[in-house]
Amino acid sequence: MQDERQKIQITPLRVLKGVAVMVVLFVVLGTVSALWENPLFVRMTPVSGFEIGALFLLSVLIGVFVVVRRPGCMGKTAGTGGVLGFLGIACPVCNKILLIVFGGDLLLTYFEPVRIYVAGLGVILAGWAVLNEIRREDVSCPDTHDSALTPTAGS
Repeated sequence: MQDERQKIQITPLRVLKGVAVMVVLFVVLGTVSALWENPLFVRMTPVSGFEIGALFLLSVLIGVFVVVRRPGCMGKTAGTGGVLGFLGIACPVCNKILLIVFGGDLLLTYFEPVRIYVAGLGVILAGWAVLNEIRREDVSCPDTHDSALTPTAGS
């Protein structure tokens, strides 16, 4: 039984994966959110400026999370931050799910004014996930039941 705790080794391959995730996330979410003109999506509300900065921060943080995360552990906080960040930068009336659930008038009246805070909360959660992963003392997950990628004793 080994009592010494191992730190995660940051290898060039992990850094390359993190950079790839960062770039793909920035390009895909920015295109889907129509933060820049593209032939695939048209934005119904104007871009106010904070969206690209929030998207950049979110992409960098999720890329760093990919580099420092423990293998086999789920990133619930980072995932929640990513979803909230996306909802915060996306056009509220272009998001079909939100539009079906709440309707256009409610989105523009109630969600549009707080959208910047939703994006900020997403960035904060992604940053919190990165800090938690960096502070971890060992490679193992705290609870193997939290991870769908970790095999159980019966498998």
